[in-house]
This record gives sequence, C-alpha cells and structure tokens, in this order.
Amino acid sequence: MKRHSHAVEPATRPQRQMLRLFYAGAGFLVTAVTASAFLVSTVARRVVTPARKRAQETDVLALNAVEGTITLGRNPDTALPGRYGLWFGPDDRYLQLGPIVAQDASTVTRTLDTPVDELAGLPEAGPATFSGWYYSRPEELGVDWHDVTVETPVGPAPAWLFSTGAESGRWVIAVHGRGTTRSECLRAVPALTEAGCTTLLMSYRNDGDAPPSDDGLYGLGDTEWEDVDAAIAFAAANGATSVVLMGWSMGGAISLQTSLRAKHSDLISGIILESAVVDWGSVLDYQADAERIPVFVRRAAIAVISNGWGRYLTGLKTVVNFAALDMVSRAGELSKPMLVLHSDDDGFVPSDAARALAESRSDLVRFVPFRTARHTKLWNYDEARWSSAIRDWLTGR
Repeated sequence: MKRHSHAVEPATRPQRQMLRLFYAGAGFLVTAVTASAFLVSTVARRVVTPARKRAQETDVLALNAVEGTITLGRNPDTALPGRYGLWFGPDDRYLQLGPIVAQDASTVTRTLDTPVDELAGLPEAGPATFSGWYYSRPEELGVDWHDVTVETPVGPAPAWLFSTGAESGRWVIAVHGRGTTRSECLRAVPALTEAGCTTLLMSYRNDGDAPPSDDGLYGLGDTEWEDVDAAIAFAAANGATSVVLMGWSMGGAISLQTSLRAKHSDLISGIILESAVVDWGSVLDYQADAERIPVFVRRAAIAVISNGWGRYLTGLKTVVNFAALDMVSRAGELSKPMLVLHSDDDGFVPSDAARALAESRSDLVRFVPFRTARHTKLWNYDEARWSSAIRDWLTGR
C-alpha cells in the first residue's frame, strides 16, 4: 500500500521576506511597549519618591574668602537679586549669599554673608546646590525658640516653636515643600513674630526629619495633611485659639487638604500660600513639557499613581486622589480666608492655578503677584514687599 508524503514545501523568497518583516515588527513592538512601560513607571515613581540627595545644578567657580565673594555658574536662579544660600563642599556646608556684585553672560559673583572663619577647609571650586532658604538654623534669627515634638500618626515629629515673648493664642503652623525641610520656613518667622503670632515650624512624614510612612513615599498632600492636623492639635493643647496654615509649594497643597479634611479644621482661621501647588495636574503637565515627556507617558504615569493596580509599580501603600488635590475645581468647597503669593516667573509651579483660584474665590482670596522671582524665592527677591503683605494680612484680620 502506497503512503502519501505530507512534507511541507519550503517557503518561497517573498514568503521568507514577509516572515522576517513580521518577526522584526513584533520584536520592535515588544521593545517599544517594554520601553514605554519602563518610562511610565520611572516617571510615576519619580513623582512620589523623596529625593535622596540634593541636585547640584550650579558650580562654584571661585571662592575668595579674603574678599568675601563667591563666583557661581550663571542660571535663572543664581542670577536673581537678593539673599540666598548654597550647599557646597565635601561636607555639604551651608553658606549664606548676599547681593550680586558682578556678573557676565556665564558667571555671577555675590558677596558672602557667612563669616570667614566658617569657610575654612572649603575648596575653591566645585559643584553646588543653590537655595532660597538663606537661614538654615533657628538660632540665626535672634528670636526666642525651643525644640518640641508633635505626635503624628506616623510617630513623633520634631518641630521648632517660636514665641512672641508674650502669651498669644494666634498661631501660624508653617508647612515646608517637597524635597526640603522646616528650615525652608525660617525666613517667615520675623514677619510672623512681628504680627504677634506664635509660630510652629513642623516636620512631616518622609521629609528626613519626621518618621517615614510605611511606604516611604509622598502622598502629594493626600496623606501628609494628617500630620498637619496633629500639629493643630498640638497647638490647641498649648494655648492656640486660632491657627493660620502657611504652606510653601507642596506644603500649600498639604495646607489646603488640611483645611478641608482635618478633625481640628474649626481652629483654622486662614491660609497663606507661597508658590503653592494648587492643582497637581497643571504642575505635572508644566514640568513634563519642560522635560519633553510625551503626553501619553505623563497621562499613564498619573493613572499609575492614582489607581490600585499601579501600586505594584510605584510602591505606594495608598493611591493618590488627583481629583481631590485639584483645588481650582474644588474652589467652591473652600471656606477659609487666604493670602496667595506667587510669581509669574516661578519656573517650577506655574501661577495659572493660583490665579484661577483667586479669581473664582475673590471673596476669600487676596492674591499678591510677583514677577522675576523664582519658585519659593519671593522673600529673597523682595523681602520688604513679601513681609509687609503677610504682616498686613495677619494684622488686618
């Protein structure tokens, strides 16, 4: 009996070319999807992960201790008028910088306000981090202060308490921004003290001073408000009869959430916002545009952060509710008087959302615009105007 052969005929040349194109296309698609997923995951994690070290975005080109000057590489921040700070050297020393005395297209030379004896051992050049703090320690202010501890949901958080020298039931709780510490708020203490307010500079979860949360990640205001609520309870237990929250950058977002969600919100009599995040969506879009991150990547990153399935990529214990953090859309829910200070040249958090909030709630918000000043550097650029705006608003109330 004859058997029939079922051997497969060899592919023709056109068929082989089609197969090669198919496999190449499939490989490209898999690679593209994998790369896109990695990029989305990276962007999402970067948004919620506290920085482990400071970005060194400028260079010290010359340090002249004899003349008391320092020359920096020029960028939009280092070229700003006013007083600033700088982390520099192998021991990450903090220097106070005075006004500009000379500049050209690539360099800026400023006076050094740090005493000469504190410059010993520093190199003459090297990478550095420019700062708007100016003050880094409470003892530099010449105001009565002491260390205190606020019991927060994540554990005991250190804070600095500044007294007016007299009994005062009017308190201000200062809430620093993302990637920084309570030292950021020291600049405000003189103006707040002059207005008769006791001032608490608090720390909160994941800022390097307070205990971390279980996941060690930012909630962008969606979780940190609980620590501010604890600070309000501390203030009430120590004689506060009214509390103004003052938030810088992400600290503004935290303060706004506190005003709506805190158990002790009845004690909040007002909010001061400095370069504040009023709507995270507009901030992330602005920063993504600056870094040329594709729209689909930023949208996917927000989806990762704000959905339960994304926790496997970010490590977040709880998702971030971006809709709840959009205070322009939620402006109608606000009830506390506000002073909003923002620069149209912020360079990091655009002023659009702050302006939109001020326009929609003109009954609550006094908006004080700045120009030229960069992110959280309004005090540095124009200390007199910044301080008087705060004093006038506080005393006028």
